[in-house]
Amino acid sequence: MIVKEKNEITYIESELLNKYPDITSAFSTKKGLNRTSPYGFNLSYNVKDNEEAVNENRKQFFSLFNISSNRAAFQYQIHSDIITTIKQPGYCGESDAMITNLPNIPLFAVSADCTLVFLYDFVNRAIAAIHSGWRGTKKQIVSKTVQRMEKEFNTIPGNLAAWVSPCISAKNYEVGEEVASQFDDKYIVKQDNSLYMDIAFCNIDMLINSGVKLENIDYSDVCSFAEKDLLHSYRRDGINSGRALGFIMLHKED
Repeated sequence: MIVKEKNEITYIESELLNKYPDITSAFSTKKGLNRTSPYGFNLSYNVKDNEEAVNENRKQFFSLFNISSNRAAFQYQIHSDIITTIKQPGYCGESDAMITNLPNIPLFAVSADCTLVFLYDFVNRAIAAIHSGWRGTKKQIVSKTVQRMEKEFNTIPGNLAAWVSPCISAKNYEVGEEVASQFDDKYIVKQDNSLYMDIAFCNIDMLINSGVKLENIDYSDVCSFAEKDLLHSYRRDGINSGRALGFIMLHKED
């Protein structure tokens, strides 16, 4: 994980994905443009933040990467296993994963504790942006996205590079028995009569079981809940939490 600051905006990049010059990927933080509580540098319209502020936040964040808002692809996340193939920029409707092999269309996903997974097929030049909360994780959305890329882009899982975004850690992700019982015990930590879930571990396992090589998976153990000055967290801040945007974009071939 690489933390960068530019034009008064702090953002995170993947050390692994940065090795590939034909893609750009980043994840926003709550620090930017001197925005203050409760929402901080929020990039979502689905909280009660001022719309003009969100517009400006997005404009300035996009400008860091020379992205035009009318070239971006967005989805309305519903904790599903719906995967959308993006053939043009814009709003694609309800889904939790987007895939494309088209250049210059950044795929955006939103998070405030949930795991985001970004995939890059470095042989056949295709990308994916996946939102995987516990419901999406239970529905195996990461595995299904890899399978969809195999079908549509002839992706070989061993040729995928993956970035698992900052998310809530097992230490701070307490769940009830009704959630814990849906997952293998190896993903559940029992402590002081409470249950905690390691959602990142679940998704990393899915990548590996799908055929992605361990050395091609980038994951930071930075916790969104614990990093109160850096990252948004709905579990920590409730309705006062802003949202981060993460994206991946394929460039045109030279």
